[in-house]
Amino acid sequence: MHVTGLECVHCGRTYSTAEADYYCPACGYHEGILNVLYDYDAVGKELNAAALAGNRNLSMWRYLPLLPISAPELIPRLQAGWTPLYEAPRLAAELGVARCWIKDEGRNPTASFKDRASSVGVVKALEMKASRITCASTGNAASSLAGFAAAAGLPAAIFVPVRAPQAKVAQLLVYGAQVFSVEGTYDQAWELCMKAAAQFGWYNRNCAINPYLIEGKKTVSLELAEQFMALGQDTVPDWVVVAVGDGCTIGGVWKGIKEMHRLGLLPRLPRILGVQAEGCQPFVAAWRNRAGLTPCAANTLADSIAVGHPRNFAKGMRAVTESGGAFISVPDEEILESIPLLARKGGVFGEPAGVAGAAGIRQAAASGIIGRAETVALIVTGNGLKDTQSAIRAAGRPVCIRPEIEEVQRAVSAGAAA
Repeated sequence: MHVTGLECVHCGRTYSTAEADYYCPACGYHEGILNVLYDYDAVGKELNAAALAGNRNLSMWRYLPLLPISAPELIPRLQAGWTPLYEAPRLAAELGVARCWIKDEGRNPTASFKDRASSVGVVKALEMKASRITCASTGNAASSLAGFAAAAGLPAAIFVPVRAPQAKVAQLLVYGAQVFSVEGTYDQAWELCMKAAAQFGWYNRNCAINPYLIEGKKTVSLELAEQFMALGQDTVPDWVVVAVGDGCTIGGVWKGIKEMHRLGLLPRLPRILGVQAEGCQPFVAAWRNRAGLTPCAANTLADSIAVGHPRNFAKGMRAVTESGGAFISVPDEEILESIPLLARKGGVFGEPAGVAGAAGIRQAAASGIIGRAETVALIVTGNGLKDTQSAIRAAGRPVCIRPEIEEVQRAVSAGAAA
């Protein structure tokens, strides 16, 4: 393991991995988010173009030298990562950009991007010989943790707001997790989970305060860099686009991009576009006003980004400011419209938060934030089967007919006329 220590993003203090576990002891968990530091010279000797070319491990663990794992034998057998990257020319034309690629994270074991973080979290819990692992989630992180904990034989306790989609709650129960449906918001579920972890000594998987989880998330960018380099240096996109909730995902995306550039495996740095829902846009408001975080209500059907008080605000904001990117918000109606749009123009079925980036690209192109001649990579963070109610609402219902060919003919004719 090439980890050299942990650095607080608020006060700049550094700690050894033995001195701090989740957050900066001086700043507390509200501000003291830690960043994992590496010996990049040592990493570069093991993680380079030649080593990757000969690596047959087609999962996120092909990047093990750049991950905080000291006991690789504990890695779960479920394959997380190495998800496909598709070019979608018809989607690009629809969104108003020159080229568009889709990174389909719904292909992970529990059908979401969060599997990358959970796989790391479970290994760290096993390294610490934890009796149980816990997290709070709007849905995907919870189902992801439940799946990877089950694969490792580690008990899991999950806190979700009562509004969490039933498909995601079903996953939790199927995997055998103990599920607490909290009659309140995600923020209230998160605080309750924090108290439970402290009181019962459970390993805390909450990405916003656990510095190791974002290391799993960054692997999506390590893959993107490698996949684009395989296509040729001229294909590196101008923008990488992702929906934003608590700030961990976008923070991880940017860290992975910077690290691949530092290791010489990415010739230039793309800019980051963070997309939020209009009904829950604390990052957008802070970026536009050049101000700090002001928590807000969370009123959006995109449950995975319905986070009014983002706990990893610092890393999320840095991703956009350091990359010279932008934040943008889109209404729920445009998010819904993007579900069938992405499926019909790109062949990928995403949940509301997963497709929010497509709505963001369209709006950013229309407003001039993204140029018409520029290229984008869209990270679709979750499969559409996670929220079938929203999908049906967006795509409509089937045509009901009797088993007679004449009715088929009438329906076909009516559809053609429409």
